[in-house]
Amino acid sequence: MNSMNDTGVVAGPASGQTSYTHRLRGLAGTGFIATLAAMVATTLAAALAQAVGVDFEVTDGGETIPLSGFAVVTGFFSVVGIVIAAALLRWSARPAERFVWTAVSLTAISLVPPLLSEANTATTTALLGLHLVAATVMIPTLARSLRTRTD
Repeated sequence: MNSMNDTGVVAGPASGQTSYTHRLRGLAGTGFIATLAAMVATTLAAALAQAVGVDFEVTDGGETIPLSGFAVVTGFFSVVGIVIAAALLRWSARPAERFVWTAVSLTAISLVPPLLSEANTATTTALLGLHLVAATVMIPTLARSLRTRTD
């Protein structure tokens, strides 16, 4: 009879940390590609709205939002979304579900300022739509990435 006493212990990096690092890199890569897509989508949608007559003047006789402003703000808040997703990936047992709830709640809150602005109806409607365009790109993409990144 042959007997072997092998514990199967192998030295190497902690698999939990390695898995998290791979998942985080995948999430970040996907997130930044989605951020670029959201920036392009909102800027194109804003340009289309301007082409049909929306002036994007947010105060009575005040400043007009430039097209580049839509890209910058979309990019900034999309990166905030990636940071939230990364935090949930690290500290939540159900990161995708928690991310969707958080992101949808924050999107709903983001709809308040356009409603409170002194903008005309066309501008307010366009701003609300642009918030939803960015959310439509970012939320499903990051949620999917949080669900499927298990390597």
